[in-house]
Amino acid sequence: MAGVKTYRRMSTTISLTILEAEKPVTARLNLRNYIDRKRIFFFFKRIWDVVVSFLVILFIMSWLTPLIALLIKLDSKGPVFFLQQRVGMAGMGFTCFKFRTMVVNPDADKKQAERNDRRITRFGRFLRRSNIDELPQFFNVLAGTMSLVGPRPHMYSDCAWFSSVIPGYKFRNMVKPGITGLAQVKGYHGPVFTYECMLKRYELDSFYIRNAGFVMDLGIVFKTIIRQLKNLG
Repeated sequence: MAGVKTYRRMSTTISLTILEAEKPVTARLNLRNYIDRKRIFFFFKRIWDVVVSFLVILFIMSWLTPLIALLIKLDSKGPVFFLQQRVGMAGMGFTCFKFRTMVVNPDADKKQAERNDRRITRFGRFLRRSNIDELPQFFNVLAGTMSLVGPRPHMYSDCAWFSSVIPGYKFRNMVKPGITGLAQVKGYHGPVFTYECMLKRYELDSFYIRNAGFVMDLGIVFKTIIRQLKNLG
C-alpha cells in the first residue's frame, strides 16, 4: 500500500487537525442523539424517499429495466444486476444494487474502476457515463437501506482504506448513504485516486451531515437532475 504511505506523508498536519476537530464532534453527535435532534426531518425525509423511489420504479424502471437488461446481455456474458456489499448507516452492511457494467471478474468487490478500465464493457461505459447504472439503487431507497440524498456508500475495502488515511472518516456513516449527495453535485463523483479528492469528499459529506435539512436535500436533487440532463445531452 505505497499509496497510503504517500498520502500519510502528504497529510500529517491536515489529518491531525481533522482528528482534533472530529473528536468532540463525534462524541457529541452520537447516532442516537443525532437522530433525536433531527427526528422531524428524518420522518419526512423517509416519506419523501418512499414516494419518489416508488414513482421512479413504477414509471421509469418498469419499462427501462427490460431494455437495459437486453442490451447488457447482448454486450457481455453475466448477470444483469451487480450486487455488492457496501457500508451503510452506522457502519452496517447492505447489498447495493447496480446494473452490471463490467465483465464478471474476481476484483469487482475490492478494486475501484480506473480510467480506460478493461473490465468495463462497451455498454457499461455508457451506463457509467450517464449514471444509469445506479438506477437500481432506488430499490435500496424503497427498502430503507439508502436515501435519495446522503454520502455515497463505499465498498468495505475503500472504507477501510479511507479510514486509515483520514482520522474520523467514519463520521460520514452517521446517516444513510444516498444515490446522490453534496460531494457529487460539487463535482466529486466516481473513483478516488488522490488524497486531495478523498479529503474534499469527506469535508463535503461532513458538512452535509451537520447541516442536513429539507432545503439542502431539495437543492441537491435539483442540481443532480440538471447535471444528469447535461450528461445525456
